[in-house]
Amino acid sequence: STLLASELTLISSVHKTLEKSVLRYFLAQMTLIVCLECPPMGLETLKIDDFQLHASTMRRYGLGAHRGRLNIQAGLYEDDFYDGGWCAGRNDPLQWFEVDARRLTKFTGVITQGRSSLWSSDWVTSYRVLFSNDSHTWVMLRNGSKELIFPGNKEKEIPVLNLFTQPVVARYIRVNPRSWYNSGSICMRVEVLGCPMPDPNNYYRRRNEVTTTDNLDFKHHSYKEMRQLMKVVNEFCPNITRIYNIGKSYNGQKLYAVEISDNPGEHELGEPEFRYMAGSHGNEVLGRELLLLLMQFMCQEYLSGNPRIRHLVDETRIHLLPSVNPDGYDKAFEVGSELGGWSLGRWSQDGLDIHHNFPDLNTILWEAEARKWVPRKIFNHHVPIPEWYQSKNATVAVETRALIAWMEKIPFVLGGNLQGGELVVTFPYDRSRLVGVTRQVTPTPDDHVFRWLAFSYASTHRLMTDASRRVCHTEDFAKEDGTINGASWHTAPGSMNDFSYLHTNCFELSMYVGCDKFPHESELPEEWENNRESLLVFMEQVHRGIKGVVRDFQGRGIANAIISVEGISHDIRTAADGDYWRLLNPGEYRVTVRAEGYNPSSKVCEVGYEIGATHCNFVISRTNMSRIKEIMEKFGKQPINMPNRRLQMRPI
Repeated sequence: STLLASELTLISSVHKTLEKSVLRYFLAQMTLIVCLECPPMGLETLKIDDFQLHASTMRRYGLGAHRGRLNIQAGLYEDDFYDGGWCAGRNDPLQWFEVDARRLTKFTGVITQGRSSLWSSDWVTSYRVLFSNDSHTWVMLRNGSKELIFPGNKEKEIPVLNLFTQPVVARYIRVNPRSWYNSGSICMRVEVLGCPMPDPNNYYRRRNEVTTTDNLDFKHHSYKEMRQLMKVVNEFCPNITRIYNIGKSYNGQKLYAVEISDNPGEHELGEPEFRYMAGSHGNEVLGRELLLLLMQFMCQEYLSGNPRIRHLVDETRIHLLPSVNPDGYDKAFEVGSELGGWSLGRWSQDGLDIHHNFPDLNTILWEAEARKWVPRKIFNHHVPIPEWYQSKNATVAVETRALIAWMEKIPFVLGGNLQGGELVVTFPYDRSRLVGVTRQVTPTPDDHVFRWLAFSYASTHRLMTDASRRVCHTEDFAKEDGTINGASWHTAPGSMNDFSYLHTNCFELSMYVGCDKFPHESELPEEWENNRESLLVFMEQVHRGIKGVVRDFQGRGIANAIISVEGISHDIRTAADGDYWRLLNPGEYRVTVRAEGYNPSSKVCEVGYEIGATHCNFVISRTNMSRIKEIMEKFGKQPINMPNRRLQMRPI
């Protein structure tokens, strides 16, 4: 009985110990959940402005406190005016980086990186955190009576998150580096997690607050959740939506698209085809979510009778492809919005940049122009894909091949691919003509049209053309109306935009829709408000210019007829039913149609300032030779070979 009593006492003690351990674990997990509930304050997204960032010292202005933002990128050259982080003027334990929240805030954690630089290796390996309500008296974060030292970075790019065991309410937060990389200096990029405390009288909060009235699903969607959301939209709007896929990713995930049209699944004569795609860089996820929000919004507004949306859906066939690179997205999504760094998930599973994985048709066309082969041997449009690129051994992503097949199958007129990390719209060409030149303005023959298309998006975005806004990284695109020629920013051969323009009829542009590639979920409503009007306005531009049908005298549509506009050395071609769309700015244009076996025809077509393409139809006649060949072939006879026939002369 004595043994039994001791065993019962031991068991009871073990149970109590286990209960305490479970309770401690549960409390720790609850604390962690509470901490994670607070989003980033907005150093990366620029919600925290430069005047809220302070530091003990700085090496120079380009490395001042205003540059200490998570994921901020440096310029190409050392000592640029805009550099890649905050760097202290001295390397000693008295240095600090400070954020003024401008109101009482519940701080829950800190994320750090080293300095972004091609030339230097600088990062902080450990730091302390201090708090204040008046910026004079500071309280250090402690673990009991001991100073709490947080582990910092082990290299300069991968973000490191440190959560506080208990939230701290204060106005100011300081990061005090205690050690740093031996061969480097004190340099940091920082994000702070914090929830502002309720304060209806706070002026700064009211000034920066953006709300939305749209009842949409504002969250980051996994691949499965994205597919489910598409199904929900299709179930709500079955008469105007269709889900299809254009192929598969390297890992076998289907590349799903949603079509929005009054007759889903059919190309209607005279109705232009438009596309948005996003996520070619898997870690640039804002575009993906914007397209998922757009399809929800259009479904809801169509059902509610919104005349603008109804007109757009009834008169346009719209295709939305939210995730070109789902494999890359999975990598970024797994670590979360703040911890992926600048590049995790950017490339396809086999390491290719999908957006720049297309064949370089620019060089083919420009060499042909230099040899005066245009238009005798090669056309100024629909430049063919080289044979080497189509071989199985070519370094081409399966996603790129799927996109090319999609582009060739559907007669798209206008398209935009949504990217991230900047606030600007870029337009072709993306490759500079001079080899070895990294930045050179390289316009297309349709430069004026492209500039208008780019401006239509940028000017209606809430921030892109705001001259008072802070630059995302190093370039002040607001000075250029929020747009730029791609090659004058940085040259890139084989871009999606150049390929689309040179191989198909589609004018393609890139929209960089936010400074933060992977914004926190709490930022999505504001980002939607920033981009919603731009997304709609750009779609409406597909109805600017001329459109029509090219037919023969029997009323049959002629496919592959060439549409030329005088003064613009880039032609387009008719679709399978003979219909065409040519994007043009307002003005008068002399348009000529040519087709094999038909006589050319020309007329003057006028484009007005109002949205709505001008009808410019053509009826063209067969050439005499083509009619003779057709008649001879119809009756099973061979055409007469005139050079071998001897003329019989009658005597006079």
